[in-house]
Amino acid sequence: MTEPVAPYSPAAPGNSPAAAGNSPVAASCAAADNPAADTQASGRSGLAAQVRAAMAGQGLQDRFTPGLYLVATPIGNAADITLRALSLLDQADLIACEDTRTSGSLLRRYGIEARLTPYHDHNAAEARPLLLRRLAEGAVVALISDAGTPLISDPGYKLVREVVAAGLPVTALPGASSPLAALCLAGLPSDRFLFAGFPPAKAGAAETWLAGLAQTEATLVLLESPHRLPEALERAARILGGSREAAVARELTKKFEEVRRGSLDELAAHYAAAGSPKGEVVVVIGPPPEGSAAAGAQDLDSMLRQALQHASVREAAASVTAATGRRKREVYARALELAAELAPEGKPESKSENKHD
Repeated sequence: MTEPVAPYSPAAPGNSPAAAGNSPVAASCAAADNPAADTQASGRSGLAAQVRAAMAGQGLQDRFTPGLYLVATPIGNAADITLRALSLLDQADLIACEDTRTSGSLLRRYGIEARLTPYHDHNAAEARPLLLRRLAEGAVVALISDAGTPLISDPGYKLVREVVAAGLPVTALPGASSPLAALCLAGLPSDRFLFAGFPPAKAGAAETWLAGLAQTEATLVLLESPHRLPEALERAARILGGSREAAVARELTKKFEEVRRGSLDELAAHYAAAGSPKGEVVVVIGPPPEGSAAAGAQDLDSMLRQALQHASVREAAASVTAATGRRKREVYARALELAAELAPEGKPESKSENKHD
């Protein structure tokens, strides 16, 4: 059966400002979860300034040297930001972000007045040279995403690559990440995992993409649009196997957080009946059962042998590649091997069959 968990509530014991005790740092962070802080905080009298003062009192004050800082921001609960991140954002000369409106609202909650500049997929090519110039001039530049850790399904890797190539400093201030939070909550093996991001939007491309992950001996962590979730789970059950364990995590760290666990068949049936959920979704799928890779290889051989009975090597490889989603080169190479085994002894293969696509 699928297994939902109780919704998370910021008002639960241990999540309220009262639970922060007498620590000025803890009290300042607890205040971030208060929506009124967005309107109460302003300028240097805001939460970030209080945190910096409290950190200085504890000998934790950071002094940031010029460079690029990759700063994680909350994925739902505004209190899920580190003290160091608040201090850095408060001191940064420039903050590059996906959406200045979204990030501006977040920063105002902490009482941070900062110069924001947009950095997203549509303007990155033009924005990168400007950011590199500021870094070369000795600026402290932060890169943030709308939510979570920069570069994880968000823009930034080309900027980091060019900063490194230019010999300029870059470092990360780690923090919230929905893929990692979902992985930890799923109850599935976490010693080896693959974060694969979003699948292609078109059904055919998504099937091929998923088939390519079928024999990956690791837990899969995927992002999915809520309105496509029922279809995506049905596809995963069909291609990966309905008995594989999985979990659907949504609205992580927010009031209506939910993690639903079960087999892919069970989860697909649930969302087919319940419909698309609300909120951001992460799908975690357990690794294939032991021995499934060997079974997969046997299935490939069986399909190729059957196809080779009435088709050329190239035609057989093409049809099996389309049916399984495996790599074309891998299937063609195995088809050549099986064709040699099946061919009458001493009969040479045609030159056309030795050409590699």
